[in-house]
Amino acid sequence: MSLNVSVTNASGARYRGRKEMIASVQKALRAHRVKHANVDIVLLTDRRIRTLNKQYLQHDYATDVITFPLEDQPLYGEIYVSLETARRQANEYHVTVVSELCRLAVHGALHLLGYDDAEQADREQMHHLENKYIVSPSSL
Repeated sequence: MSLNVSVTNASGARYRGRKEMIASVQKALRAHRVKHANVDIVLLTDRRIRTLNKQYLQHDYATDVITFPLEDQPLYGEIYVSLETARRQANEYHVTVVSELCRLAVHGALHLLGYDDAEQADREQMHHLENKYIVSPSSL
C-alpha cells in the first residue's frame, strides 16, 4: 500500500499541523480502501486561492479549499487550502487551527474520493466523515 500525502506551504506564513493533515488524509483514504494514492496539499493565501477559484471555477472570491482530481487509478489529486481562511474559520468555529486545517484537507480528500457537497444532505454526510477522520496531535 502506498498512500503518499505531501504538504507544501506556498502561503509564506508559519503554520502547525503538517503531520496531522497527512495522517488525517491517509486515514480517510484507508477507510475508503484506497491502496495507492498521491495527494498534494498546498497551503495558499486568500489572494492566491481566489485567483484559482476565479480561473478554474469562475467564482470571484477566496474560499477555504479547492480540490483538483487529476487521476482515478491510482488516485492522484491536489488539494489547495487557504491558510488565512482556515485561521479565521478556526476562530469562528472555536477549534484549533490544526483541527481546521485537517478538516479542510479531509474535505478535499473526500472530493477526490467522489463525494459532493452541492446538497444539504451531502454536506452533512461530508461533515460527519470529516469529524471521523481528523487526527488530533495527541494521537500521533
